[in-house]
Amino acid sequence: MNQWSNFTKGFIKESPTFALILGMCPTLGVSSAAINGLGMGLATTFVLAMSNLFISALKDFIPDKVRIPAFIVVIASFVTMVDLAMAAYVPALHKTLGIFIPLIVVNCIVLGRAEAFASRNSVISSLIDGLGMGLGFTFALIMLGCIREALGNGSVFGYKFINPTSNGILIFVLAPGAFITLGFLIAFINRFRKTS
Repeated sequence: MNQWSNFTKGFIKESPTFALILGMCPTLGVSSAAINGLGMGLATTFVLAMSNLFISALKDFIPDKVRIPAFIVVIASFVTMVDLAMAAYVPALHKTLGIFIPLIVVNCIVLGRAEAFASRNSVISSLIDGLGMGLGFTFALIMLGCIREALGNGSVFGYKFINPTSNGILIFVLAPGAFITLGFLIAFINRFRKTS
């Protein structure tokens, strides 16, 4: 597999959200607005890329008996960096995302890529895989957030495109709206994947 296809597979072919159906807790929990999706996606991308890089570099030094706990320690280190950086530089977004930032440690996308890819491939391939999967996850969260915010609030990234005194369809900014929107997006993406 060349590096370009290794990078792009996370967007459609092996999208964590639309194809593998992984990371549903943050996907459904934070996607009520596009900015939340962007923040969560970029935080996860950083953790994915850096943990893949380090796990791939250290894979020959980690005994098999402690492989998973070692992976979790590496992942937790990068999640702590992201959590503290977001608290310092974007406190409003950090407060909005809340518990979902620390929960990146147990996000199955991150641990799954560490186990399935980084522990078996080169450092560069693992970094590219982490970036591709992370940006694919970010793309999915932004898409979901844009649709939910547009239908629920009449805005995208906080910019109203309908009368400022008007409200959107409330259900789309609530939990049921996340399930409805995700279901339609998965159906659309699967239809697109079958025809291409």
